[in-house]
Amino acid sequence: MLRIAIQAKGRLNEQSLELLAEAGIRVSDSKRKLISRAEGFPLEVIYLRDDDIPQAVAMGVVDLGIVGLNEVEEKGFDVDIAMNLGFGKCRISLAVPNTASYDGPGFFRGKRIATSYPNILSRYFAEQGIDAEIHTIEGSVEIAPSVGMADAVFDIVSSGGTLISNGLTEVEKIFDSQAVLIANNALSEEKQRLAGQLKFRFGSIIESRGMKYVLMNLPKERLDEAVGILPGMRSPTVLPLAQEGWCSIHAVIAQDQLWERIEKLKAIGAEGILILSLENMIR
Repeated sequence: MLRIAIQAKGRLNEQSLELLAEAGIRVSDSKRKLISRAEGFPLEVIYLRDDDIPQAVAMGVVDLGIVGLNEVEEKGFDVDIAMNLGFGKCRISLAVPNTASYDGPGFFRGKRIATSYPNILSRYFAEQGIDAEIHTIEGSVEIAPSVGMADAVFDIVSSGGTLISNGLTEVEKIFDSQAVLIANNALSEEKQRLAGQLKFRFGSIIESRGMKYVLMNLPKERLDEAVGILPGMRSPTVLPLAQEGWCSIHAVIAQDQLWERIEKLKAIGAEGILILSLENMIR
């Protein structure tokens, strides 16, 4: 049986449980449990603080973890980043008060910077040759300049609304993050096999996101043109219709390409177009 750690509360907790559910793995939603036995897969779920997950995986307390890449980078524990999960996307950026006259990274020389990510920031400043005071703060980093604790902040940014509400301007994006699946580097052969099965399920779910399944009817004489517009995973599926001279085409299209391709298909005579959401896609 595998053990996987997820965030005890917050956005990544909810999205991690949703991913497990999409993979056919049911987990108790009790907020009071430290450990939950899953149904649908040999898995135990351990609820931890996000900044404790990399260490728990590295020590072998758990086999796998779902955590932000920012925490993996900050803590620096020796774990395997098994796959990107595509949710929880954010960035860690330097931000200064709106009233500051920012003229580039050199602005931070001799300044006090408040952050919950001192290691990532230290590495960046070392690369830039910047000597600054880094103050580690847990919690509301963004208020530090307004109360006189710091001249700037280095913090997680999603929409940027929190910075704006605290009179700050984002000036340097340093690190892009998202949720990742991490693994212990010394899993047994059996646990590696189970981890591979879990990654397979996750991968098929992630790959299907943003994809649409499209069905349409088309005159056979325009089939070659349609195939050029609608490449599938290998090529579109083509089926004959009872009506002479017509066929049905089935294909998978990325959401960001969907309407452009639909317009081209209509222009060559496609009719009865159905667009369906994909739940999973297995190659």
